[in-house]
Amino acid sequence: MAGGVEILEENPLLQAGPFLRFDAVEPKHVCPGIRALLQQLENDLAELERTVQPTWSGLVEPLEKIVDRLSVVWRVVNHLKSVKDSEDLRSAIEEVQPEKVTFQLRLGQNKPIFNAFKAIKEGPIWETLTEAQKRIVEVEIKEATLNGVALEGDAKVRFNEIQQELEKLSLKFTENVLDATKCFEKLITDKKDIEGLPATALGLAAQTAASKGYEGATAENGPWIITLDFPSYRPVQQHARNRSLREELYRAYVTRASTGKLDNSPVIDQILRLRLERAKLLGYNNYAEVSMAMKMATVEKAEELLEKIRSASWDSAVQDLEDLKTFAKKQNAEEANDMCHWDIIFWSERLREAQYDINEEELRPFFALPKVMESLFTLAKMLFEIDIEPADGLAPVWDKDVKFYAVKDLSGCPVAYFYFDPYSRPSEKQGGAWMDQVFGRSRVLSQDGTSVRLPIAHIVCNQTPPVGDKPSLMTFREVETVFHEFGHALQNMLTKQDEGLVAGSRGVEWDAVELPSQFMENWCYHRQTLMGMAKHYETGEILSEERYLKLLAARTFRKASENLRQIRFASIDLELYSKYVPGGSETIFDVDQRIAQRTQVVPLLQEDRFLCSFLHIFADAYAAGYYSYQWAEVLSADAFSAFEEAGLDNEKAVKDTGKRFRDTVLALGGGRPPLQVFIDFRGREPSIDPLLRHNGLLPTAAAA
Repeated sequence: MAGGVEILEENPLLQAGPFLRFDAVEPKHVCPGIRALLQQLENDLAELERTVQPTWSGLVEPLEKIVDRLSVVWRVVNHLKSVKDSEDLRSAIEEVQPEKVTFQLRLGQNKPIFNAFKAIKEGPIWETLTEAQKRIVEVEIKEATLNGVALEGDAKVRFNEIQQELEKLSLKFTENVLDATKCFEKLITDKKDIEGLPATALGLAAQTAASKGYEGATAENGPWIITLDFPSYRPVQQHARNRSLREELYRAYVTRASTGKLDNSPVIDQILRLRLERAKLLGYNNYAEVSMAMKMATVEKAEELLEKIRSASWDSAVQDLEDLKTFAKKQNAEEANDMCHWDIIFWSERLREAQYDINEEELRPFFALPKVMESLFTLAKMLFEIDIEPADGLAPVWDKDVKFYAVKDLSGCPVAYFYFDPYSRPSEKQGGAWMDQVFGRSRVLSQDGTSVRLPIAHIVCNQTPPVGDKPSLMTFREVETVFHEFGHALQNMLTKQDEGLVAGSRGVEWDAVELPSQFMENWCYHRQTLMGMAKHYETGEILSEERYLKLLAARTFRKASENLRQIRFASIDLELYSKYVPGGSETIFDVDQRIAQRTQVVPLLQEDRFLCSFLHIFADAYAAGYYSYQWAEVLSADAFSAFEEAGLDNEKAVKDTGKRFRDTVLALGGGRPPLQVFIDFRGREPSIDPLLRHNGLLPTAAAA
């Protein structure tokens, strides 16, 4: 026992303190640290089982401490795997993960705890609970049921075997995608082959080449290395005049992790089989029904929404393609009558430039990361009455480029903190962008005698890194991504819930969690916000009014086609988890092809294997839940329309509406049903019309 205490005290993974030791945790700390922690938590759980009472202090508070301790430490491990991946870290996680899952299952299927929650709900204490506390009790009962608490004998053994296997498969899927992305490198030595590529992309490609041993590589003279990492891949699709290069990269991108030892096809097959078997053990017909048990929607309601958006978008998307063909024909492009996927993005950029005189690359110098963050923080102050200040050095970080910030109320008191890891690091960092909690707000887990433990979040992006002495110059899409992830962080940082189990996004139905993030994207087009950040990093020139209006007009450019792409992803997700029969007459790729016939204007390549890299639904929390992006977009567009109605140029009205948004959507967390939270803010149930209007898909009369 003394040895265990010693490990707990010396292991940086487990050291107590206001901030976690991200700088000191190494792979060698994972197995001994997690095992020592599990032993301690096992003792805590045994004590709770022995003393459990159907009261808040006798059940919920000690349970929150156990759940939080495990989730905080395991999130550190998972986070480091996402941002500092290595073979040693993979091996350590793989070794200890089964023990962690075993404990989670014991906790999730714990009958004394389950019975105590039922006793609270059925006893006299129920009427004395707050709304948030009642939500906790109801969620815990539902989650225990979905965790298999009612299963006995062989069914329980099999359920737990499935859970262990699914955790391993999720890890394997993620690793295969990362490794497949890293495997591809295209060395280019002839500048003619990358004609059209902008200076930022050439600089990044030369920097990549230099890091791979090509000393003296320059943006002007090369050599250059192109990879499938998004900041490298995307500019080629947008700007490279070399059609065969675009085709080669596109085919490589949509077939990642689909061949050889990194093939995710058998992994997907196993995931689908096991999730279906688990659903049936719980008495459900399919996994989608299990997923929907913790969401606002049902499968039918989700499908209904997707079809509404699909049918509203289809004709416009068909016209989008015709417009591209017509434009390409005028430019005497040989592919005008045979427009392929690797042509669409390229010619879309050319058409957008012609229609709106907007060149994404020419805009980059106007969106330097420091200025974008400054403008974002100014907006947050106006809307939510907070000050955000750099706090580098206060907390250890995992990479030299990671920034740390303090969020304070207007009296200067800290209310939260967050880390920001902005740049792509293909050799060790997972692609995409995300936000996660480090600590959630909690009364029970308060530190240093304060009234609550303050929330800490981290925001991770994969944008273009600085090249040479230039700051990170962002595409407008990268700007939107930062605003999006910051919206997620706001919900966790500005929550007023003191009950940790429903603070921030905890306890919020999954199809509502994208509301704050998608809501924040709208502010990228807000005149005051956009003009505040759009300043040339060298000259200080402010984006002209003419360019601002063109950027605004271009917002709905090819929006219908973008919608259909998202509808395809959401539809294949629901189909695979609600109707697909593993081992049946159709393969998963057959299903994707079938769904693409009504969601894609240009047919998929027969060899398209995008599903093999679809992390959201096979290695993340969006299984039978990808539709949540569309569901929450209805909520977020309608929420933003409240500001439009108040008058975006009326600062007092914007501030008043922002306060109402903070006091409802951001403050209430999972302590109230999301539909009721929305009604509290908006005064009515949500409407799809603002979303269609923002997308330019409402008939003119309706839009007016």
